[in-house]
Amino acid sequence: MLNKYARAFFTRVLTPFAAFLLRKGVSPDAVTLLGTAGVMAGALAFYPRGEFFWGTVVITLFVFSDLVDGNMARQAGVSSRWGAFLDSTLDRVADAGIFGGLAMWYAGRGDDLVLCAVTIFCLASGQVVSYTKARGEAIGLPVNVNGLVERAERLVITLVLCGFAGLHKFGVPGIQYLLPVALWVVAAGSLVTLIQRVVTVRRESAEADAAAAAAAATAGQGSGA
Repeated sequence: MLNKYARAFFTRVLTPFAAFLLRKGVSPDAVTLLGTAGVMAGALAFYPRGEFFWGTVVITLFVFSDLVDGNMARQAGVSSRWGAFLDSTLDRVADAGIFGGLAMWYAGRGDDLVLCAVTIFCLASGQVVSYTKARGEAIGLPVNVNGLVERAERLVITLVLCGFAGLHKFGVPGIQYLLPVALWVVAAGSLVTLIQRVVTVRRESAEADAAAAAAAATAGQGSGA
């Protein structure tokens, strides 16, 4: 849902910056790689130590590279299948860093195995949600469904509430509970989205199989005549 509205807004905002990078000779692929490295560094250096505020600040600075690299490719007229593949693949890597860092916190100093399991579920379900759409499209189906919680929603909910939860170290009482709330919401939303996509693929595959069978029957009748 956020992809539809927020992406267009931030694309317009970041267009001048993307143009500046192109003038400096920076390639879209370099921005993609740097952005992913920054997200991974912020997540794995800060989150396992419980530094949620500063970790989120660092991650947020780099997460917008996902919009900048595509903008640069369009401006330069170099959009390609390779660029789309690299961007999508490294998005999964960045997500693994974020939720992996949080899982490390709960498995260690955070000392909460239930929330560790919830975080791992957020990581796994996010990967599977993306896979279901990619796999459905690979077998020729449109997969005409977005779902309740896509990647943009997962990141916004997790990073915003995680960043606020980090203010607990600055003396804000009770705010640390926002992170568990975020993880439970993302886990539930990802499960709903996964079900939505699986149901859609099942329906579309049944329709495609029925259409193919009908076409084959019609062709058989035509050849018999």
